[in-house]
Amino acid sequence: MRNRRRREPDPFDGILLVDKPTGWTSHDVVAKIRNHFKFSKVGHGGTLDPLATGLLVLLIGKGTKLSDRIMGGDKTYEGTMHLGVTTSSQDADGEVLEEKDASHITREQVEAAIENYLGDIEQIPPMVSAIKKDGVALYKLARKGKEIEREPRKIHVFSYEVTGFDNPFVHFRVQSTKGTYVRTLAHDLGNDLGVGASLHALRRTASGKLNIENAHSMENILACDRETIGKKMVLLGDMAQ
Repeated sequence: MRNRRRREPDPFDGILLVDKPTGWTSHDVVAKIRNHFKFSKVGHGGTLDPLATGLLVLLIGKGTKLSDRIMGGDKTYEGTMHLGVTTSSQDADGEVLEEKDASHITREQVEAAIENYLGDIEQIPPMVSAIKKDGVALYKLARKGKEIEREPRKIHVFSYEVTGFDNPFVHFRVQSTKGTYVRTLAHDLGNDLGVGASLHALRRTASGKLNIENAHSMENILACDRETIGKKMVLLGDMAQ
């Protein structure tokens, strides 16, 4: 019986690190790259909300088999929360539900409150999320004005620090396990401080060992053709080394 030859990776088996611009959904980026380069198979290794920017890992060809590995990695984010503003989506894209004066809140108070979010914690996912209930995404129910009870999820926050304070804006950096809703961290922290808060800006800087420093802008990627895009990809053969 002859041994079957293993298929050699073609130029489009691997991952492409994208610096996602704000306003784009992760699906928008996937569709644009797939259509532009006529790739047969493109996925991503972890969703970024439209508001967020930063590292979006595209899985191309046989690279889609790395989905669990990429999505399972710890994530690092840099962001800004807006104290005193509570929204329907827990970020700046949502409808403002309540506004409170936060001028009395100090950096020291924020840093003290953050301590409660280090280590193993439970987090209730927001209604505006892709989590499904009976096969229907929660955000679709939210659009209909519905709110249902959500089960808390266990996450681990490795680090959570204030990097700048300009009341009512708090700049921070957080590293946590997969499945963490950073906008919920901001929302819950605001509630602890008694003034509410929402996520104003967010940027993912790392996913596992992959870093934003090695990512490419959409403009630079779309300036390539099928002959040159491979130079910007991390090929499966290189990842195995």
